[in-house]
Amino acid sequence: MAENGKPAPDRALGMERHHEPLAPRHVFTRRLLTYGLVSASLIGSFLVIGVIGYHVLGRLSWIDSLLNASMILSGMGPVDPLPTPPAKVFASLYALLSGVAFLTSAGILFAPIVHRVFHVFSHPSAKRESKGTNP
Repeated sequence: MAENGKPAPDRALGMERHHEPLAPRHVFTRRLLTYGLVSASLIGSFLVIGVIGYHVLGRLSWIDSLLNASMILSGMGPVDPLPTPPAKVFASLYALLSGVAFLTSAGILFAPIVHRVFHVFSHPSAKRESKGTNP
């Protein structure tokens, strides 16, 4: 950490390195909340793009646009048929990008948990403790 409390430029993700001790629980909890907020913001942004696209190009009502965008974003598929070719192209591109956005948000959401698990198993102090317990 830099002196101002922000991560150093080489530590933009704010996670401890393998040779550093495990972060305290309150730091881990704050990290989970931060990464969860970033993940939710990504999904929310793509949901807004989908709702607007379905409303403008697909000529659907706002609630039907929300339904279609939500179903595509969650991987379930479209609900309403689309009347125009531009709406169909939008739906196709939105479906492809939604899959990428969903997987990216899942990676962002689970990154702190996976990092902590790996850190626990790879930290030198964990290896020393496990050596002392084996007969």
